[in-house]
Amino acid sequence: MSGNTSFSRILTLLRKERGLTQKEAAASLGISQALLSHYEKGIRECGLDFVVKAAEFYGVSCDYLLGRSPDRSGLTLSVEDIPEDINDPDDSRYRGSLLPVLSKKLLINSLSILYDMLLREPDKDLVSEITNYLNASVYKMFRMVYSSCARNQDKLFSIPEKLYTGYMDASMSKSEAELRDILSQQPVKHEAVDTNEFQTSSEKLSNEYPQLASSLFNLIQQSEKKAND
Repeated sequence: MSGNTSFSRILTLLRKERGLTQKEAAASLGISQALLSHYEKGIRECGLDFVVKAAEFYGVSCDYLLGRSPDRSGLTLSVEDIPEDINDPDDSRYRGSLLPVLSKKLLINSLSILYDMLLREPDKDLVSEITNYLNASVYKMFRMVYSSCARNQDKLFSIPEKLYTGYMDASMSKSEAELRDILSQQPVKHEAVDTNEFQTSSEKLSNEYPQLASSLFNLIQQSEKKAND
C-alpha cells in the first residue's frame, strides 16, 4: 500500500463520520491510539489484516477503504448500473459511445442529490445562486461546442462571441461570491441559513439515495483525479 494516501484519508473520514475519537476507534480495532494516529496520518503502513478488520468494523469494502472504488460497497459502475434519466429513458442514440451516456447520468444523478439537499433549507437566494452558477457553466460549454461549427448561426445568442466567455466567467464568480456569503456564519448581504441542515456523510448519502449516491461518489472521484493530473 505504499503511497496510498487515500487509505489514510478514508480511514480518518470513516472514524469521524461515526463520531469516534481515535482512542475509541483504536480500542475497537485492537491497536494502540498512537498506531492508529500513524495510519491516519500516513506515517506508517498497515498490513492486510488491519485493512480487512477496519473494513468490517466500518461496514465498507476493502476497495473503498483503499480508495480503489468511490462506492462504499466497492462496486464499479457501468452505464447499465446507473439509473436512467426519467425524462429521457432512451439512450439508444448514444450506442457505440458510452462516455456521453455515463457522464450525463453522473451529472444528472449528482444534481438530483444536490437539489434534494437544498429542500432542507429552501432559501430562495441560495437556490438561485447555485442555479445561476450551473446555468452559466452549461451555457459556456454548450456555446463553445455550438460555435465550433461555422455553419451554426451565432444569432442564437444575444451576447457577442468575443464577450460571452468573460461574461459567463464573471457571472459564475459573482454567484460563487454570493454563495459564500449566504453559507457563511455571518453573511453580509443575505439572511443567515441553517447549514446544519446539510450535515451528512457517505453512509447517510448511500442510505438516503441508494439509486443515486454511487453517481455522486464517482463524480467526486473523477473530478479530483482530473484536477490533480
